[in-house]
Amino acid sequence: MNHIKAIAFDLYGTLFDVHSVASKCDVAFPGRGQEISNVWRQKQLEYTWLRSLMNRYIPFEHVTEEALQYATRHLGLALDERAVRPLSDAYLRLQPFPEVPEALRALRGHGLKLAILSNGSPHSIDAVVGNAGLRDSFDHLLSVDPVRVYKPDNRAYELAEHAFGCNRREILFVSSNAWDATGARYFGFPTAWINRGGKVFEEMGQRPDWETNGLDDVAKLFA
Repeated sequence: MNHIKAIAFDLYGTLFDVHSVASKCDVAFPGRGQEISNVWRQKQLEYTWLRSLMNRYIPFEHVTEEALQYATRHLGLALDERAVRPLSDAYLRLQPFPEVPEALRALRGHGLKLAILSNGSPHSIDAVVGNAGLRDSFDHLLSVDPVRVYKPDNRAYELAEHAFGCNRREILFVSSNAWDATGARYFGFPTAWINRGGKVFEEMGQRPDWETNGLDDVAKLFA
């Protein structure tokens, strides 16, 4: 790890629990919250990939709303159009995983520059990080919005390289999304995959440099 000067983190599912929205879904549709959250998240990801392929970029908030509308229709639930935005705003108040605040402090203690590199819009990223009281933990909050394409496109990963001003080999990319870690590895970042759920890594020709169970284990790599 001596060559690593900076770390770029994925936001959704890596630092923050996307399924913390399930409780809000459960209020709107009692007993169906987790089910909605699961379909919502999967469709959210699919729409970012499809829009990148079709060159039809829209900000992440709108992708999130479209995915919510699909999820409820798919599950046969009646979602009032006026409730789409308030429910989607739950993605602005995601909960960080328990180990994240202390792990970020430990990493900053090692003199590393830290950034978030996310598919979220600038507003979404700032809101999520700010609502959790973690804005001061990062040197950069990087959105794909300036390049108008979603990860795992190389143009998205280049944002971190430019922001840090160092070679991609000196930037550790951390994600709990195997597809994201794969894209970052192809780009040339050393990668750490946080595997919280005992999952299997993607079969797309790459493997992470490190596999951990949480962000605290990433911090221990520098100890």
